[in-house]
Amino acid sequence: MGDTSAAVMPLVSSVLHPTDFSRASNRAFAHALAIALVWQTEFTILHIGRKKESNVKASRFPPVRETLERWRLLQPGSPRSAVFDEFRINVTKIAVQSRHPFLALADFLDRHPTNLIVLATQRRKWLSRWINRSDAEALARQSNTKTLFVPPGAKRHFVSLNGNVNLKHILVPVNRDLDYAAAVEIARRMAEIFGDDQVAITLLHVGESHMPMPSLPEGPEWTWHLESRRGNPVAEILSAADRYATDLIVMTTTGRDGVIAALRGSTTEQVLRRAPCPLLAVPSN
Repeated sequence: MGDTSAAVMPLVSSVLHPTDFSRASNRAFAHALAIALVWQTEFTILHIGRKKESNVKASRFPPVRETLERWRLLQPGSPRSAVFDEFRINVTKIAVQSRHPFLALADFLDRHPTNLIVLATQRRKWLSRWINRSDAEALARQSNTKTLFVPPGAKRHFVSLNGNVNLKHILVPVNRDLDYAAAVEIARRMAEIFGDDQVAITLLHVGESHMPMPSLPEGPEWTWHLESRRGNPVAEILSAADRYATDLIVMTTTGRDGVIAALRGSTTEQVLRRAPCPLLAVPSN
């Protein structure tokens, strides 16, 4: 990783990373840690499982300090306090016992609101297959929470397991029916603090009618590209992601659906099932 002291107004002040201790979660952990570093956030690692909290070994959690040492951001053998002293991030590791992970996650978010969830997606055990009606209603309350979904088997990740950052292209699908201002702003901020040289940000509109594009903020760290296509939105978004070798897709979800819009029956869900890179779901204003 590069300089983690970027002086920007925070869009993210807290990061929550739910983990099941699997290899699939390792990719999501790397992204969550990198984001926590550059935004100097509260960083919570949450495990929800069937064991009591007292029976979950601390060694099962992904190691923050050792990871930073491996990324060569901390000296080997650094004290535990170095994570906060050097990077100003507070790390909390929590285990919760529950047979219903989504209900437990929703309850945790009710008590501990967060700006950003960073979650691994399993292609074989897709989330929507085991989310039921009551889970959906509980999670729908978290309508203002941004969620970064990290497919472990994706072609590209903008944070590697070694801590290297490679963010060159961001794709932002836009729709006249949704306020996508927040998605555009967070794409710009991601380019500003994660980009190496200039990051290309493409705003993609898929539809029959012409869509006027807004005035976009200029800066030395990014460039804007506007594209309109006709056809199936999901197919066109995925085609553009491959065409531009996209490292991050930023999609707007309806405010009332929040996280659920990216989990069940939406364009976001369909894109996420086949996304070649991480996807950040941003609730509309």
